[in-house]
Amino acid sequence: MTDIYALSLTELAEKLQNKELGVEQTVSACLERMDATEPNIASLLLTEREAAMEQARQMDATGPDPDMPLWGVPVVIKDVLATRDVATTCASRMLENFVPFYDAESVKRLKDAGAIVLAKSNMDEFAMGSSTENSAFGRTRNPWDTERVPGGSSGGSAASTAAGQTPFSLGTDTGGSIRQPAAFCGCVGLKPTYGRVSRFGLVAYGSSLDQAGPFTRSVEDAARVLQVIAGKDERDSTSSPEPVPDYVAALRERSDLQGVRLGLPEEYWGEGLDGDVDTVCREALSRAEELGAELVPVSLPHSRYAIAAYYIIVMAEASSNLAR
Repeated sequence: MTDIYALSLTELAEKLQNKELGVEQTVSACLERMDATEPNIASLLLTEREAAMEQARQMDATGPDPDMPLWGVPVVIKDVLATRDVATTCASRMLENFVPFYDAESVKRLKDAGAIVLAKSNMDEFAMGSSTENSAFGRTRNPWDTERVPGGSSGGSAASTAAGQTPFSLGTDTGGSIRQPAAFCGCVGLKPTYGRVSRFGLVAYGSSLDQAGPFTRSVEDAARVLQVIAGKDERDSTSSPEPVPDYVAALRERSDLQGVRLGLPEEYWGEGLDGDVDTVCREALSRAEELGAELVPVSLPHSRYAIAAYYIIVMAEASSNLAR
């Protein structure tokens, strides 16, 4: 049988529900994978080894629950999201001994869906960075090439997923902190639309930009996680009241990109674009065109001001948030 750590979230969840795999067996396999890969990549800050194994044994004793879409599936959580009775440090010595008495809403929803929190992942301190080198507890390395960074600030979560430590992880994105490390580590990263996922329990960086989202190894897996964590939360006044659609069903309803229009901003293809990145992007666009997408040249003339505008907003909000 394929190694458990190589299974996608979708495959693993189905095997657990069908009793083709046990939860204890699955958690043990993930812990073994962590033991094998952590010395090289250092993606984790702490592992809930004993608690996870005990929870796995209890779940095996009661059996699968079809109402829990993530029943028995292990997950790694970025250490900027509050976890009940488990340290949440934001990769900072200032919060080294902080243990929340509540879960972030996104974490709670994962647990309610049957997921097992296996570890907390490394990050740039207070999510301020883009390489996961700026952690008070040491740098994380890219699992594909340990001489390179995994990106950031959610680099620990991205590296953990890419290395097969768990089939998915949770990160946060303010100005690219899910999307960029997903690209660096070669996995799927999704920053949900603002308000789609509750920010309750997320240690704030820039409140008008922060969102929690998944790292997975397939688009369908990302849809499955978003299905669980999305939705209105009364404790977050900015969370959207819009109904949560069936993302997985929407994916499966179509096998092509007929009717999809992709805008290609001319400003994104200029000076500073690495040649290899240019090649890979054009290959992806060619494949999208083969599947029926229409490629439309567009111009975003204010793009050159984006980074400056971002830092004005995020530094002002961070100053206010961290002052508390």
